[in-house]
Amino acid sequence: MTPVVGQMLKWGRGLLVAAVTSFVAFAPATLSANEVLESRLAALLGQESEALSAIPDRRLAALTSVPIPVERAASAPTEFDYTNDFLASLPAASGDSHWQCLAEALYFEARGESTRGIFAVGEVILNRVDSASYPDSICGVINQGTGRKYQCQFTYTCDGYAENINEPRAFQKVGKVARLLIDGMPRELTDGATHYHTKSVNPSWARRFPRTASIGYHYFYRQPTQQARN
Repeated sequence: MTPVVGQMLKWGRGLLVAAVTSFVAFAPATLSANEVLESRLAALLGQESEALSAIPDRRLAALTSVPIPVERAASAPTEFDYTNDFLASLPAASGDSHWQCLAEALYFEARGESTRGIFAVGEVILNRVDSASYPDSICGVINQGTGRKYQCQFTYTCDGYAENINEPRAFQKVGKVARLLIDGMPRELTDGATHYHTKSVNPSWARRFPRTASIGYHYFYRQPTQQARN
């Protein structure tokens, strides 16, 4: 209820009380109390109706209409699209150390891939985080085995080369992918894959693991249950 309408109703109730009191004091004795009230109420409602009719329709509608809720922009997208245009529509991403680890992994492992390919590599990393066979954090998964040359899980962390980010636009793109995946974007591309390799190589484990997807320059595989490490 708006303040103006409320004030009008308050004014009307005041008139009603005053009118009923006055009428009861001077009403003929032959009228019952109910008849007095009904008569005065009818008169008062008629007065209020006349007062309201004097207010322009547009003003009256503004005073009595229910406010329309303000639509607020969502803090995160509710629909996802594996395209450059979709990523370009998002604000620049940032995050904690785990976001940084994932963004760097996507930059060094998949920045030359299609957008779908970048998301797919990110899925593998997060699938490992969810698996009991691997460390339970993003940075833990990415840095597993780091320190032993070519004995790590992700080659860029142990190949002996400096990890310099020389393509800021590419890093901005993979940073958005990392943000979406960490924030819960559905992992629908690789069917639970925990491994991948480029199509130019043929590692021995690839013959034992079921292949789940072929995206861009990579094949994706899911580690069989019997291969899981305790």
